[in-house]
Amino acid sequence: MTTVLHASDSADFLRVVPALAGFTPRQSIVLLPFRGSRSYGAMRLDLPVEGLSLEEYADAAVGLLSRVEGTDAVALVVYTDAEAHPTRDGLVLPFAVAVDELLGCADDAGLRVVDALCVTSGGWSSYLIDEPVVGALSDIGAASVPRSDADVSGDQFAGVELPTADLAEKERVGRALQELTELLGREGHSPLTGRENPLLLASLGMLEDIPAFFESVLRTSEDLPPFATAALLWCLNRPLFRDVAITQWATDLAGGMRTLDAQLNFAGSGATVPDDLGLVFLGRGPAPDVERLRVALSVVRSAAARAPRASRPAPLTAAAWLSWALGRSTHAGRYLEMVHEIDPQYGLAELLGTMIGGAMLPEWAFRRGPVE
Repeated sequence: MTTVLHASDSADFLRVVPALAGFTPRQSIVLLPFRGSRSYGAMRLDLPVEGLSLEEYADAAVGLLSRVEGTDAVALVVYTDAEAHPTRDGLVLPFAVAVDELLGCADDAGLRVVDALCVTSGGWSSYLIDEPVVGALSDIGAASVPRSDADVSGDQFAGVELPTADLAEKERVGRALQELTELLGREGHSPLTGRENPLLLASLGMLEDIPAFFESVLRTSEDLPPFATAALLWCLNRPLFRDVAITQWATDLAGGMRTLDAQLNFAGSGATVPDDLGLVFLGRGPAPDVERLRVALSVVRSAAARAPRASRPAPLTAAAWLSWALGRSTHAGRYLEMVHEIDPQYGLAELLGTMIGGAMLPEWAFRRGPVE
């Protein structure tokens, strides 16, 4: 069954799509899962490219959509720079064949189709009208939507670039990281001489309790000082501690302490890491606290911006995982590209890239009350 929105309803609906997505999509297909008459979020896909199997594309898209709890209907919106093509039989909207495949797949899955719309650089229209007419973009200007006080004027890449860090700050962090690494790498752990930089000693103190340190970085409202940033980079550049950080930020302090114990036991005796901790990385289990993930993402983005180039893959990969956990796969993919530019064989980035490339999303993204 197809429920076609009237023109005015469709225009109103298009106004709220950016609020549901969290941005204004470009060169995308957006699927909006409905339960009854309400939509609770949006799923963005890249436009299909030439040579791609549209059947496989549609099957994968509708398969993901069907995993959202309670979904019984779908609306679809194509955002493209391409224009409608005039023919003797009327206008042909861009990606009409792909849309037909998606709608057919949705129907096969038992999903009611609410509407299928197209937004081009020159106007908007509906795929479900026999003789489509292009409406003015002014019809679908930004709407005032409750719970949408965030700026959604940017596209899916908005906010992905690292924050600006001046050269002096980068040099301070680089020197701090070098001093800390040299001190911790002293042969035989030779005793302190008393002539060390007091800030360096303070950073050593932070590392006496790794989970407490990871928790403390979430409580700062500003960029971490250089030696604290260096301590965080030192940890993230060591897989044992990096995995603790990711798991702890996705759970809590107790989760970090358990993960550290499990990692040390695994390193020492090969003991198996508890399943519930290992599954966090795969996006399974209880949904993380969204604000906690966002703060952690801000922290690692800042650290990556100020880190020496060779030390950036670790915080960038952490940023990719945190973005993925928040439902921002496009951002995650961009951070992984930054890692690849520095170290094409960085292990965790390769694993995460495989997950994202396979359209794997966190399980909590499919539950009502989604993460993002």
